[in-house]
Amino acid sequence: MAVRAVRGAVQLERDEAGHMGERVGELLTAVLERNGLVADDLISVWFTATPDLRSDFPAAAARGLGVVDVPLICAQELDVDGAMPRVVRILAHVETYLSRAEIQHVYLGATAALRKDIAQ
Repeated sequence: MAVRAVRGAVQLERDEAGHMGERVGELLTAVLERNGLVADDLISVWFTATPDLRSDFPAAAARGLGVVDVPLICAQELDVDGAMPRVVRILAHVETYLSRAEIQHVYLGATAALRKDIAQ
């Protein structure tokens, strides 16, 4: 078993707590499903949000999915001119038998344009 990092991102349509919970929950669920993982495989998860998202902590979505004993942290993305607005990114550290090449990084919707090199 190895420790691997899985990336992902989702763009929100609006800055509302309920909407953030839905979209971030969808992202985290997709990361787990596409990589054959369960919550017990999570070591830690970093969430970042663009500065225009202030309605809630993205990590609250993970807690809402039942991820209660995994260290989670939220941070703000750099405020770069021209960057895609309303984006939440994740960096999940997981225990898995997958090789680095087998990891499925998940960029939902328009965020696929952020990392064309690794978006699935």
